[in-house]
Amino acid sequence: MSASYGRVLRLPHARRTFAAALLGRLSYGVVPLSVMLSVLRASGSYAVAGAVMALFGATVVLLAPARAALVDRYGPHRALVPLPAAHLALLGTLTVALWRPGAPPVLLGALAALAGACAPPLGPTMRAVWSRLAQDDKALLQRAYSLDGVAEELLFVSGPLLVGVLVAVAPPTAGILFGAALMLAGTAGFVRSPAVRAVPAAGPVSVRRDRGGRRVLRRVGRPVAAAASVGLAIGVLDLLVVVFAERHGHGGASVAWVLAALSAGSAVGGMLNGAVNWRALARTRLAALTLCLGLALLGAGCAPGLGTLALFVSGAGFFVSPALTTAYLIADEAVPPEARTRAGAWVNTAVNAGSTGGTALAGALAGRLPVAVCFAVTGGVVAVAAALVMAQGARVRGALREEVAVR
Repeated sequence: MSASYGRVLRLPHARRTFAAALLGRLSYGVVPLSVMLSVLRASGSYAVAGAVMALFGATVVLLAPARAALVDRYGPHRALVPLPAAHLALLGTLTVALWRPGAPPVLLGALAALAGACAPPLGPTMRAVWSRLAQDDKALLQRAYSLDGVAEELLFVSGPLLVGVLVAVAPPTAGILFGAALMLAGTAGFVRSPAVRAVPAAGPVSVRRDRGGRRVLRRVGRPVAAAASVGLAIGVLDLLVVVFAERHGHGGASVAWVLAALSAGSAVGGMLNGAVNWRALARTRLAALTLCLGLALLGAGCAPGLGTLALFVSGAGFFVSPALTTAYLIADEAVPPEARTRAGAWVNTAVNAGSTGGTALAGALAGRLPVAVCFAVTGGVVAVAAALVMAQGARVRGALREEVAVR
């Protein structure tokens, strides 16, 4: 395994580029929680804090393909200058507005929404760079995506921990400034990398052919559907674990350990997935991984106690990172090189949207149904998504071959 991942990091400029991208992406784990705590402190209202965070999250997630289109059109070296500049300026303005209590909620919501709309797509862009560095070596690209996915998950775990340490000695707005500094340093190092400078711009003609993103979305429909179901599972687990612990008389510390088991299982699964030279088709693997995730959720509904639940949750996590890595691989193969950033952004958007929808679904079901039934319903939905992924034919590849032939 070490040799496999070592080969990924020995690719030209890979370590420098990857380290800079991770530094900037750490901001994604720091800024949202810092914004929520800052708004809560300034307004004293959970409703205002929740609304502001919803606006920030919505623009980050829903506009990701549009920002990725800018990267594809102008190239990352040009597009990743104005986007982070606007993002950082808006975060700074939001910090000033939150410095003293009494800021109008409408102003806070507008600034948060605009800041989210300008968040630079470092994750999808880094995956597009990995694709170029791997030079059509599918096994190497699989390892690169696995390494990238596990590292990203660790960032989202460590980001809130850093915020917790920071707010113990400083106001929450310091977390926003810290996240902005991470984004500035990471993006600056990323765009200066020769590997990023070598990514060509697709130009306006290629992006216009996409017809507002519909053409790329049709090609990546299978991995997007699977990614949405994985995100749904993650969102449901986050809330149902809390409900399960409360109904069994456990405190918040127990919930943290169970959710840590989810992340640990995902990290182990992702690293093992990248180390295996798979012979099965990526489409078959994606369906199998999604199905196993659904079955693990069904098993979680039968857990008699928190310890058993932690085992099932870690088992579910074991399939999360491999499923997402495989979804990114399929999306990468389904589109021409000039649309890879957009393809990855659609998968990323599906995960985040599915997670948000999963949390909402779990909240609606948990108040009406037993926790076991909630787990069963979610597992069933994920299993159905796996069946749909497997049933879908190879129309995307055929369409791509036709377009290449026409060109």
